[in-house]
Amino acid sequence: MQEDKLIIKGIEFKSRLWIGTGKYKDFDETAKAVEASGSDVVTVAVRRVNITDRKSPNLLDYIDPKKYKILPNTAGCYTVEDALRYSRLAREAGVSDMIKLEVIGDDKTLFPDNIGLLKATEILAKEGFIVFPYTNDDPIIAKRLEDAGAAAVMPLGAPIGSGLGIRNPYNIKIILEAAKVPIIVDAGVGTASDATVAMELGCDAVLINTAIAGAKDPISMAKAMKYAVIAGRLAFKAGRIPKKLYATASSPLEGMLI
Repeated sequence: MQEDKLIIKGIEFKSRLWIGTGKYKDFDETAKAVEASGSDVVTVAVRRVNITDRKSPNLLDYIDPKKYKILPNTAGCYTVEDALRYSRLAREAGVSDMIKLEVIGDDKTLFPDNIGLLKATEILAKEGFIVFPYTNDDPIIAKRLEDAGAAAVMPLGAPIGSGLGIRNPYNIKIILEAAKVPIIVDAGVGTASDATVAMELGCDAVLINTAIAGAKDPISMAKAMKYAVIAGRLAFKAGRIPKKLYATASSPLEGMLI
């Protein structure tokens, strides 16, 4: 897998498992889960977690920016203006030019406001940000986001925190067929097999938070997700056998004793 590297906008990512940092009991548990996952990408909500004031308790005291790529996100932003504000704040604080862009449109489902998302993506891309927009699993919106300048597109597998897994693999496949940028499943993964499914479909990476942080043993679940993503990627590259309605003998019939 060392030769199978994910590169986005010239940035090399060692792991195809990306980790969120919300919902852990404390920063120490967060750091241990990130370490166990083998991930080198850690996403942090700029609006909810302190990463800009180094004089106060700070996640970056536990997650070394020299070891991990910090991916700020705009979780909790319901307007284009808020999403732009927090993206710019993260860059001005020297955190990163990368941004996981969220513009939420609904309190109950936390589905994205795709009209606002498109607008914010276009603005930030023009400002030089490396934009990773979180969207629903709509192939048309995914293509529009790519055209707007997204460095990668992050369709949900299911609603945020639901743990329902990949509910519409067929839409994900259509997105993958049309996309010229990497596709990273974000939201909905509940357990290791869900992460494997995403990778077997051909997704370039998976971003996971709740499934790890909310597990009874987050450290063990982080390890499980690490191997699930590796297994799924290997299976995708190996190429699965076609599905058939009837059995096919696994041993040749020629030369059988009568």
